[in-house]
Amino acid sequence: MKFETDYIEKLAKILAETDLTEISLEDGEQAITLRKDVIVSSAPQVVAAAPQVVSAPAASSPASASQEAPAAPAKKGTPITSPMVGTFYKSPSPDADAFVSVGQSISKGDVVCIVEAMKMMNEIESEVSGKVVEICVEDGQPVEFGQVLMYVE
Repeated sequence: MKFETDYIEKLAKILAETDLTEISLEDGEQAITLRKDVIVSSAPQVVAAAPQVVSAPAASSPASASQEAPAAPAKKGTPITSPMVGTFYKSPSPDADAFVSVGQSISKGDVVCIVEAMKMMNEIESEVSGKVVEICVEDGQPVEFGQVLMYVE
């Protein structure tokens, strides 16, 4: 798979519109890493690890406004956060039912999702019992360490 410019632009947009600071992808011998310069601006830098250098157009400045909007609403319940950087999966396989859904009651120790990191599937267990009130991440979306995955009340 060759990393297409449109695909890289979509990843850059995701990076600009979320709290993520880095997205890394590997496909065989190709790898690409997008990093957000959080000190100076919200425009991501694109660096390919190997074998080629790929660059994407800089994201527009309105990304900072979109980052403030999701933080404004008050959330109810206890957050379940990602213990690592990786990719969020709501089910054990694409054709399987989700581990949890909004409105479902869960117990401490129940598996609520998977975060894939370095090709390892890590089951994330709830540290609290209660009812899932919000799932904050889409299936297949990159997540950062400490990012809220869902709320339980």
